[in-house]
Amino acid sequence: MTDSTPAASAPPATATARPSDRFVTYVHRLCESKQARAALRRGLGLPVERCTYMHRYLVPWLRDHDDPHQADVRRAYYAVASLIAARPRSARDTAPDDSTTISWFERANLGTSLGQAVAKGVLKSNSAESALHLMARQSSDAIHPGLPALVRQLQGGGVSVDWAVLLEDLARWNRQRDTVATRWLEGYFRTADGTTDPELPNSDEENGR
Repeated sequence: MTDSTPAASAPPATATARPSDRFVTYVHRLCESKQARAALRRGLGLPVERCTYMHRYLVPWLRDHDDPHQADVRRAYYAVASLIAARPRSARDTAPDDSTTISWFERANLGTSLGQAVAKGVLKSNSAESALHLMARQSSDAIHPGLPALVRQLQGGGVSVDWAVLLEDLARWNRQRDTVATRWLEGYFRTADGTTDPELPNSDEENGR
């Protein structure tokens, strides 16, 4: 059974599109069905082994397109599918931006989205920075459970997430955490409203070093 008002579709993926963009397009189309969207949403923050209801929708696509054999890579696919399915109605009803025409390295990562949220007043700068620095020290297993709440805050404030970029970043996290975390921090500081002065170090503490 499908929604009476279909959800906005993702930009069409061409044959030369990245596998991550093709996957995002596939999940957007799945989410036009209430049943599929509900099944995918049940995997929010969970490891693949507990995503029983998602397998029927994701296993065939992964088998035919980009079947990942690494556990953390497969979890990234499941995580992003569940996050897309859990979008608030306002985000579902808004046509997503076509980012596929932009250079991959110019596309917004999670840090960029957090910076946009700070600039718009959706998040406080100290909260956003703390979240980024915490994630930079964690494994992907520690990051996944907190992503649904963070993404919900972003989308509730009208800040978009580039799902394909998030997918690839999560898939690479355990192998290239420092590289990805640096990109997130750079994206954040390029985008956030920089009117807040950084906290100055304690002079007595500095003199005692």
